[in-house]
Amino acid sequence: MGFSSILKKLFGDQSERAVRPLWQRLKTEINPISEQLLNDSNDELRHRIDVIRDDIRGEASKYKDEINGIRAEIEKLDYDKREPLWKKIDDLREECFKMYARKLDAALPEVFAVVKETARRFAENETIQVTATDADRRLAVAGKDFITIDGDVATYRNQWMAGGNMIKWDMVHYDVQLIGGMVLHGILNGDKTSNNIAEMATGEGKTLVATLPVFLNALTGEGVHVVTVNDYLAKRDSEWMGPLYQFHGLTVDCIDKTEPNSEERRAAYASDITFGTNNEFGFDYLRDNMATQPEDLVQRDEHYYAIVDEVDSVLIDDARTPLIISGPVPKGDDQMFNDFKPNVEKVVAAQRKLAQSLLLEAKNKIAAAQSGDPSQVAKFDKPDPENPNKKPLTAEQLLEEGGLALFRVYKALPKHNPLIRYLSEEGIKQILLKVEAKYMADNNREMPKAVEPLYFVIDEKNHSIELTDKGIDVLTGSTTDPEFFVLPDIASLLSAVENEDLTAEQKQEKKDDLLQAYSVKAERVHTVNQLLKAYTLFDKDVEYVIDEGKIKIVDEQTGRIMEGRRYSDGLHQAIEAKEGVKVEAATQTYATITLQNYFRMYRKLAGMTGTAMTEAGEFYDIYKLEVIEIPTNRPVIRNDQNDRVYRTKKEKYAAVIQEVEKMVELGRPVLVGTTSVEISELLSKMLNLRHIPHQVLNAKLHQKEAEIVANAGQRGTVTIATNMAGRGTDIKLPQEVKDAGGLAIIGTERHESRRVDRQLRGRAGRQGDPGSSVFFVSFEDQVMRLFANERVVKTLDRLGFKEGEMIESKMVTRSIENAQKRVEENNFGIRKRLVEYDDVMNAQRKGVYGRRQNALKGERIGTDIANMILEVSQELVNTKYEGGFAEFDENVRTSLALESPFGEEEYNKLDAAEMAERLAEAAMANYRRKKDKIAQSAVPYIREFVEEKNASGLVGMPVTDGRRVFNIRGDIKEAYDTDCVSLTKAWEKAVLLSSIDKAWQEQLREMDELRKSVQNASYEQKDPLVIYKLEAYELWKKMLWDMNSKAVATLMRGHLAVPDYEEAKAAEAARAEEMERKRKQQEMMQNYSQAVMTNPYANANYSATSDTYPGESAQRQAAMNTNRGESSAARQPKKAAQKVGRNDPCPCGSGKKYKNCCGRN
Repeated sequence: MGFSSILKKLFGDQSERAVRPLWQRLKTEINPISEQLLNDSNDELRHRIDVIRDDIRGEASKYKDEINGIRAEIEKLDYDKREPLWKKIDDLREECFKMYARKLDAALPEVFAVVKETARRFAENETIQVTATDADRRLAVAGKDFITIDGDVATYRNQWMAGGNMIKWDMVHYDVQLIGGMVLHGILNGDKTSNNIAEMATGEGKTLVATLPVFLNALTGEGVHVVTVNDYLAKRDSEWMGPLYQFHGLTVDCIDKTEPNSEERRAAYASDITFGTNNEFGFDYLRDNMATQPEDLVQRDEHYYAIVDEVDSVLIDDARTPLIISGPVPKGDDQMFNDFKPNVEKVVAAQRKLAQSLLLEAKNKIAAAQSGDPSQVAKFDKPDPENPNKKPLTAEQLLEEGGLALFRVYKALPKHNPLIRYLSEEGIKQILLKVEAKYMADNNREMPKAVEPLYFVIDEKNHSIELTDKGIDVLTGSTTDPEFFVLPDIASLLSAVENEDLTAEQKQEKKDDLLQAYSVKAERVHTVNQLLKAYTLFDKDVEYVIDEGKIKIVDEQTGRIMEGRRYSDGLHQAIEAKEGVKVEAATQTYATITLQNYFRMYRKLAGMTGTAMTEAGEFYDIYKLEVIEIPTNRPVIRNDQNDRVYRTKKEKYAAVIQEVEKMVELGRPVLVGTTSVEISELLSKMLNLRHIPHQVLNAKLHQKEAEIVANAGQRGTVTIATNMAGRGTDIKLPQEVKDAGGLAIIGTERHESRRVDRQLRGRAGRQGDPGSSVFFVSFEDQVMRLFANERVVKTLDRLGFKEGEMIESKMVTRSIENAQKRVEENNFGIRKRLVEYDDVMNAQRKGVYGRRQNALKGERIGTDIANMILEVSQELVNTKYEGGFAEFDENVRTSLALESPFGEEEYNKLDAAEMAERLAEAAMANYRRKKDKIAQSAVPYIREFVEEKNASGLVGMPVTDGRRVFNIRGDIKEAYDTDCVSLTKAWEKAVLLSSIDKAWQEQLREMDELRKSVQNASYEQKDPLVIYKLEAYELWKKMLWDMNSKAVATLMRGHLAVPDYEEAKAAEAARAEEMERKRKQQEMMQNYSQAVMTNPYANANYSATSDTYPGESAQRQAAMNTNRGESSAARQPKKAAQKVGRNDPCPCGSGKKYKNCCGRN
């Protein structure tokens, strides 16, 4: 026993130390209240929650009332005096959330006891009667099947529909679930509670555990989000657990039952408890940050508390893939994947042929070197004419040559099946590892010699490919430009231009040409690189499937199809080109966020899963989440057997089928876990040959997931499923199966992550059930190929591991788990790298979305405008001008629409800070005058509409900056009451939203391009991440300047796009007088014509038109209707008679409504 094991035995691990005080709280605080509640009536039980809720929300209302009072005061202040009050609002918000933490911690024992007692009463009584409240009546009106109202009595039933099935409530929280609930709520430390993950074994009732912290935090009214991995679980859990919350007056909804941007979606978020999938929560956040009106928003202002089910899937597996809302781009179909596909196929074919030749060479040389026969070695000893005294080739040297050939095959095509089979033979993997260590020494100094014959080099662990000079030659083929696929050293080329004897204009033109050529070549190289990845690293039915003519990604953890997800950086288009399906057009990103950054926005975050401990370090590093292991309710008696190791996959799969047959004969259900669609289908074929009935669950059949997994516990049932399929659905066993030994778990391969294997094992042994688990492993498996080290290989060779034999030992199992740890470390490194890239984008996103929310809601908009004007002023002052003051003054007029507030003499004397301050003050004063003038110009129009025409609803106010017209909409009553100040604020919002959105879309496009281009920095021995951060900062500064300068310039030039009211009225009166004069003149002429003479052409087929010549309109109409099958004859519109409304007074004069009189029939 090691020293750490001794300490753990004495003091317990971190989880045990964290849980110890919670047991004490359970015994001394929660359980005594539970005893008291047994004597409470149903109404008294509900009243306890009412008192706690009213206390918490009443205290919060004091803070909110004070905040609203400060908001009203802010509107009366100048922009430059508002920031201290906004700071006070922020402080009050923080104090309010600290109050929540204290109040909820104090209320926790009573609330948990009430929730447990409510669950007990539902479980033990078919009906529960209470005095009906308004909340009860709303539930009955909504048609909820678990409640009926009879007068003042509400009757709750303990049966209702959930997930399409009728369920009967039969669950009561037991002690370890109450402990889990306390962990999920968080442990109070001062004024804050900790963010925790509760790791609970499969079958321990995580869904029921979540009701405790969800109920408690929902009492604040700030909104609790329950996040699930799929929409089935979101809908099921909201219906299953809903009545437990609704019995106490809490509101519950599910966003996955509603349409995006709908009133129903908004109402779902307004509920006390909101269920939904991780994707929908993230996409709603993005949609809210694309909204143009406050009423379009669906989410609340604050992200308060989220509890994430299967937290490892959501925050580890799915967190790497960004959520993206995108739209078409110009020339989005103009891509090069299909153009260069033949070139890449040629290179891949050449590499495959070379790999086959090298593998044959490796086999022959290694076999000769290990034969012990000098004559076999001598066959490979070639004479050297330049060195006749060369020593004979030794077996060691030949073995080294064979090892080098083997290593070249591994770097050429690591997934080459003949290579994988050869590496599973005794001693071969050890030879490869030795050669790899030799050439990777001294930072890969000798690696170029090793890969020299190859066309491209694959690093399978890091999913990267690099073309060699030889590969570029084949790729270029008959192209006249030998550097068609070679990126030039752009830095040296640009530097060389600076040293040429050219004018500044010529230099710039030459630089532009070089940069343009570089951009085209970079896109070309990127396209080829992605095609090479598609052909060599991504396999159909493993990483993706083809469904309905589309490439769909398969989740490597769950085996589910990830609908709507696409590989980034053009990789998806490369796979589409490879498989011959339609290559989708490139799109432009409008809004994007990764799930890890979305969930980091919550003030409180918790998670639950059965497998989090192996990723505890990552959870804390990224999310500051502590993983705490919760004890099981009953001891786990599952028999976890040692791994069974075979040389080849063929032997392994044969052994798997034998084990399945054995378990079926014993009457035990079997769950066979696989890692891909391909393996699932292979095993299914093998079982069919043995006539063994079975069910298959993989990415192609994921719709049946819940049904298949739910029936997987029946006697003799065989289910083939990906390792993490069916998460959230328990496999329940009948008594006869328990007597036979329980569920048998058979893993067909060790996954890269230990937690996935633990998840598969955890399907058996729930709630003390019997069961067993065993993994079948071969040397051809992915994990063994990539990460089994030399020590493991030596050990197996020492044990005399021959083909056809099986090894089962604890030491081997431990060695495989160590290999998995190395995979986890490698994957964590990749994810952490991605986090560093995404953190750059996230910092920019926060800044942009924060300013956008201010503009949309009208909050701090004045402060933002003042800051924008100051930043523009500072930029103008700090810029160096060749033309001196005259050029500066011209730029001030252009950007701020005013003359410089100081002359040339002061410009030359004052320091930059003072000049910027004076310029900003003058600009703000000028802007206030402009804004006041817009309001004053609009007031007479608004007064006329309201006072004379009794107008109501929305009104449009056209405002222009001289180039564009903005149709500003606002409530006419509010505009009337505020003397049009509300309309000028709407004008500010429209300008800021327009400038922010345009600047951000352009920034996202440029950041996408930057992310691709910086990967080429590795060719110049530079760190792409460092280059990315530096370039991203420069792009950010440029975006801020563009956004600020355009917004300020528009605001400074804004004016009402209608004439002055008095002038408009005078013009209108003049027009009316003129029209009256013309009418009288026309009437007089008509009377004269009728009196003096008749019209000789009265019966002619003419009509009065504005045609230049007769028949012009008919000809034009005919031309417009060409090929439409319509007559060219002009059609006269029919005028509908004025209709009488059903509720209008009857025209007959009876005094009755029309529907009750003449409109009766």
